[in-house]
Amino acid sequence: MPDFIVATDQDLERARSDHAFRQQLIAQNLDYLLAALNKLRRANSSSDPAGAIQIREAVQLAVKLADILHKLADHPGNPRAA
Repeated sequence: MPDFIVATDQDLERARSDHAFRQQLIAQNLDYLLAALNKLRRANSSSDPAGAIQIREAVQLAVKLADILHKLADHPGNPRAA
């Protein structure tokens, strides 16, 4: 798994019009974020305040991405939202 994936302008444009692709893009980025968070958590000593701040920010972002995915899953245009 790469350390970082850049969404291209083409990806963002497609995500605006393709609901399934948008979900896939967000889910993929959430997976990468969670992997990075676990790596950071394992490497961080409990006495490192900067590392603790990064972990907290990553967790907050992960929660936001999960919330977005949840809302997309409940979207009326989603075939799984029934």
